Amino acid sequence: MIRSLSLGICLGIAFMGCKKKSDSKPPEAVQLIFPNQNSECTTGQSLGKETSQVEFNWSAANNTKTYELRVTNTTSGAVQTIVSSNTTAKLPLAKGEQFSWLVRSRNSEVEQTVSSEIWNFYNAGSRTTFAPFPATIVSPASSENVFKDINNEVTLSWSASDLDEDIVRYDVYFSVETPPVDLIRALQPAIKSIKVSVTSDTMYYWSVVVIDAEGNKSNSGIYNFKVL
Repeated sequence: MIRSLSLGICLGIAFMGCKKKSDSKPPEAVQLIFPNQNSECTTGQSLGKETSQVEFNWSAANNTKTYELRVTNTTSGAVQTIVSSNTTAKLPLAKGEQFSWLVRSRNSEVEQTVSSEIWNFYNAGSRTTFAPFPATIVSPASSENVFKDINNEVTLSWSASDLDEDIVRYDVYFSVETPPVDLIRALQPAIKSIKVSVTSDTMYYWSVVVIDAEGNKSNSGIYNFKVL
């Protein structure tokens, strides 16, 4: 009887230990679903002339208890957040404005959080022309360690989108300072990469400004990489 009781206690402890270990895994990142990347959201419920309520959707993530939706007005910098235990949430947003959004996965068992990609969209309104969306940096990724090629160069590449499809130029800033101060090239819209000369064991900073036919501009933000 004592042996059976001891065995049961051991099994119970082992089960609890396994469960605790499983629960303490860090959360995983979600996949964003809607509003679509670099799009105009036209499905919001109107709350008046200035505002509409937009519903956000994303995929479920493993080891996640709650999701924090973070929406930023890219013009004013105003941020709205809401926490949800589901994979959807609604927020009132200004009509005709450009926004970026992301979702952070959280687990009460660990302090670590993880963020999704950042997507951009316009909330539909009376606007008839649109500023370009910020360029999406492709390579090097932010904080990436890279090797220079045989010519002591690294290739910078990005993608860009504009609802009006009237991008006329990319201004590429690149330097060892932050923010990057040197405008190294002004490129035609068909060109989305450039080679830059680099030195080993050096950190570099760069950004891409997208300009459309009406002079509207958007900035990718500052990215950095280190040459090994």
